[in-house]
Amino acid sequence: MHLIQLLHNSGGRRIAMVMGEELILIKKYLTAFDLAKSAMEQKSSITALVEGNISQERISYHPVYQGLSAWKILPAFDHPTDPRCCMITGTGLTHTASAKNRQAMHAAAEQSKLTDSMIMYQWGMEGGKPEAGNIGIQPEWFYKGNGSQLKAHGDPLCVPNYGLDGGEEPEIAGIYINDGDGTPHRVGFATANEFSDHVMEKKNYLYLAPSKIRHCSIGPELVITDAFKSIAGKASISRRDQILWEQTLHTGEDHMSHSLENLEYHHFKYDNHRLPWDIHIHFMGTSAFSFGAGISLQDGDLMSILWEGMGRALVNPLSVDKSDKKMMPLPRL
Repeated sequence: MHLIQLLHNSGGRRIAMVMGEELILIKKYLTAFDLAKSAMEQKSSITALVEGNISQERISYHPVYQGLSAWKILPAFDHPTDPRCCMITGTGLTHTASAKNRQAMHAAAEQSKLTDSMIMYQWGMEGGKPEAGNIGIQPEWFYKGNGSQLKAHGDPLCVPNYGLDGGEEPEIAGIYINDGDGTPHRVGFATANEFSDHVMEKKNYLYLAPSKIRHCSIGPELVITDAFKSIAGKASISRRDQILWEQTLHTGEDHMSHSLENLEYHHFKYDNHRLPWDIHIHFMGTSAFSFGAGISLQDGDLMSILWEGMGRALVNPLSVDKSDKKMMPLPRL
């Protein structure tokens, strides 16, 4: 089942089921969060609640997707009232190509044949997929921000004026919500652009943390599924209607150094990640990005990510903040 969150310019928020070229609006539930919360409280499933609340209202998908409608696409999942209750995180070094890119970025600075990044990737290859009932090696983990950083299909992803660069990272994100007792539940998956400052990271791998605190996007569709074994895709960068870079991609457990179960265990083992009714959006890593091919994105470039079985492509323009505004000294209380 594919769901999409919408905002009407006068009617407010709605959620719809994707059915081919049409979007079928759902009754009773206005957001994906409401739907997931109600499913847990009623000990039901999201699929059952959607099927029991299908309306007669249908919208043509294409104009909405192209931004030519009174309906706007929202992130595939978000916290509808408080972005601080949404934690955005990710795991890197889960794909071979990503580890090789990181190795190339950091090898010169570390002046060694094998960087810490490649060592950590190899640890994942050796211990990231433990047998059932066992705990595997801890993966790399990073924090991207709260829900205020989350953007939708069509929204610009911004390089702030203190940033050095901005580039796509084509991924799939796992979508999670904690119940009233703090127990996490996986809602589904969404196409994702993790978007990072690779130039900052390249200066020194200890800059990885601040290089990640940037915008990101998920959607346009939330896919209610457990399937995460092998997913093929394609990412591209366009500049003035010309393809600048394009790459086929593969993700899913068959192409990763860690199992999904191991990633989820290590993320949710922390008490502060299990606060009741918090939501979590976790990026699963990438196998390729344009920065690794020597591409430097410019203002107005379009980033497109498409995964088979994950709905329509996620497309975002890059926007560069060219202002000279700076944080002034903080006032004292």
